[in-house]
Parts: sequence; C-alpha cells; structure tokens
Amino acid sequence: MKKYILFMMSTVALLSSCGVYTKYERPEVNTKGIIRDVVSDVDTLKATADTTTFANLPWRQVFTDPQLQALIQQGLDKNPDLLNAALNVQIVESQLKMSKLAFLPQVTFSPQGVLSSWDFGKASQTYSMPLNASWTVDLFGNLLNQKRSSQMALLAIKDYQVVVKTKIVSGIANMYYTLLMLDRQLEILNDMSGLTKDTWDMMKLQMQLGRYRSTSVQSAEASHYSVLTQIEDMKRQIREVENSLSLLIGQPAQTIKRGKLADQVLPSQFATGVGIQLLKNRADVHAAEMDLASSFYDVNTARSRFYPSLTISGTGSYTNSGGGMIVNPGKILASAVASLVQPIFMNGKLTEGLKVAKAQYEQDYNTWQNAVLTAGSEVSNALVQYNAYQKKSELEAHRVEVLKKNVEDTRALVSSSTSTYLEVIQAQSSLLNAEISKVTDDFNKMQAVVSLYQALGGGSK
Repeated sequence: MKKYILFMMSTVALLSSCGVYTKYERPEVNTKGIIRDVVSDVDTLKATADTTTFANLPWRQVFTDPQLQALIQQGLDKNPDLLNAALNVQIVESQLKMSKLAFLPQVTFSPQGVLSSWDFGKASQTYSMPLNASWTVDLFGNLLNQKRSSQMALLAIKDYQVVVKTKIVSGIANMYYTLLMLDRQLEILNDMSGLTKDTWDMMKLQMQLGRYRSTSVQSAEASHYSVLTQIEDMKRQIREVENSLSLLIGQPAQTIKRGKLADQVLPSQFATGVGIQLLKNRADVHAAEMDLASSFYDVNTARSRFYPSLTISGTGSYTNSGGGMIVNPGKILASAVASLVQPIFMNGKLTEGLKVAKAQYEQDYNTWQNAVLTAGSEVSNALVQYNAYQKKSELEAHRVEVLKKNVEDTRALVSSSTSTYLEVIQAQSSLLNAEISKVTDDFNKMQAVVSLYQALGGGSK
C-alpha cells in the first residue's frame, strides 16, 4: 500500500511538471508606443504622473447634462441588448456551478418491486431500494482545468456585459449631441431663411425702382427656397435621430427632451494613463485575455485526457430478498468498486484534440494582441480628432465673424447701388456654410470626447 501511495504521489508530481496543473499567467505584451502623441507627432506612450485617468471617471461626471443623464439611465435600465447581456452572465454562472458540482459524487435512488408466481400459485413479492453513488477522483486535473476554464469564461462574459454598457452610454451620448447639433443648425437655417427673404424683398423693391431686372429677383427667390428646402431636410433628420434614440433607450419613437449645444460642458483635459492601465480598463481587451486564459485551461484539459481516470462507485440497498435462499426479512446489502481506466489506443483522437486546443490557444493569443493594438489606435484617433476639431472650431469662429460683417457690408453696398445682387447671395451662402461648419466642428469635438471615453474603457460606472 505504501508503495502504491508513493507511486501516485510521484505521478502527480510528474504531471505537474508537464503543465497539467499549471495556472494561467499573462504572456508578455509590448505596450510601448501604442498611444500616439498628438502634439509632437512622435509615437510615444502618453504616461501620467498618477493612476487617475479620464477613463476612471463615472459617466455622470463626463456627461453632466441632466436630460442626457436621464436618457442614459433609461437606456441602462431598458435596453434589450444590455438585458440579454445580463442573462448571458446568468447562463455562464450556472455553467460554472455545474463544473464545480462535477467534483461531488453523483447519487441516484432507483427502487424496484417484483411480483412473481409459479404455476399460478401464490404470488411472492420482492423489492429493493438501492442507493447508487459514483465519484470521479480528479487525480490528473481534468475536472480542475474544466472548472478554471469556466471561471475564465465567466469573467469574459462579464467583460462583454461592460462592453455593451459602454456602447449604450456612448451611443446615447452621441445621438443626444447629434440632436443638439441638428437643433442648432436648424436655428441657423431659420435665421438665414429670414435673411434671404429680406434680400428677396429688397431685390423686388430695387426692380420696381428700375435698378435690377427680373432675373436678379428670381435668383434671390431661388436662394430663399433653397434654404427652406434645407430646413425641411433638417427636420427630417431630427425626427429620424429621435426615433433611433428612442429605440436605443427602449421606448416608442417620440420627441426627446433636450438642452442646447451651447450649454454643454465636457472635459477638456485628458490623462489617458499608461499602457498597462489601458489593458485593465478596456473591457473588450480584458475579455480577449480571459478567452486566452480559458483556452489555456482547455489545453491542460486536453493533456489530462492522456492519463488514467479513477472512478469509485458504491451501492447500498435495502431488500427483502438477497437471492438464493434468502427471502425475508429485509436486509441491507452494500458494495463498493474502484475502477482505473487508462487510455491506450483512441484512434489518435486525444492527440488531435490536443492539437486543436493548442491551435485555438494561438488564435486567442493573436486576437488578444490585436485587441491591445486596436485599443491604442482608437485612443490615438480620438485624441487627434479632438485636437483637430478644436482648432477647426476656433478658426471657423473667426471666419463666421468675418462673413457676418461681409454680409452686412455687401447689403449696404447693394442699397447704394455699388454692389450686385450676386455678391449678396454669395456672401449669405458663405456665411451659412461657415456657421454650419462651425456647429459641425463643435459636434465632432464632443463626439471625439465620447469616442475617447469609450476607447479608454469608460462607461462601466
């Protein structure tokens, strides 16, 4: 017996050295230069003095508009994708419990009764109430690695739940800011509609005085109706965005209560953190690593199938017939069996199964590495977009002021007959385009903040 125990201990030690019981450790990953410096245009890592980053801010501190906060909260409560993500977590949690219960014995109770008679004589009754138990001893880590793989799968599915939540928060914010942008552009178009109507009226008056021909009035009229057409198109876009946002927050399509673009306040100072923090914050990157860890334990499971499996079975039964000469009174019968099964020839299935598990591990490794690079690229893009649109907005603001003055001066010159109607229309068109561009740049800058927050893994708090 002592020799057998020593043999089993040496076998377990040997299997441990073969990697059957080893735990997952994160492979080396190079995070140097994954976030590009937007100022010097040099590929460097944007490190910070502390560990607090823009991504660590709760979404309520980033999106401070009360009406937007209410919409985000409604989306988090009612969005069907997020509700399904929560159900997926419950499913995987149950699967993990199943893998843990595999360590416990399986017990079945199967009572039986028999009624028999010889030559139509007096019938005899026999019965038994057996209780069967079977326990698989996890000597070689098969059940352990399956449990660990399920644990990693649970962490991954929880990460995906965070990914869905982040997308919902950023999606609602983007649609909300889109509505504010369209509202502001509609205001500009309404103002321009009045301006083009005044120009048209002025042209008609000038024609009556003999200073302009009917073609000039027709051009002014066409310019006015062009603006009216844009107004109708803008109203259509607003209605469509409202419908999409209503769907995202789980309600029938309806008008969305909202503030104004000029009243929005978003963070303007960003600390993106070092690369390893990015790996921690990004739920999708962490999920990809958990998939990798799950595959690691799947490889261990495939290895463990090459080794023996030990099963201990026991039966206890209360019966009124023990067979042979024993008939009544009732007796308790008990038995125990231990079996050891060692795979010898499995048609290459175990070897090929190990190859498949290793290949899947390599695939998940490549996916994880790509997720890291993708995260860095998205952060870099969001940073450069914010800086570019901020500068464009400042330049467009100066341009708008110049064009407003240009429209006023051109209209004054038309009144004194020193300028043509064409110059007025061109000045008004340039002003309209500049104002629309300014609003679009402001929106794009806000959208870059949302993209950066999402790229850094925000939205989970």
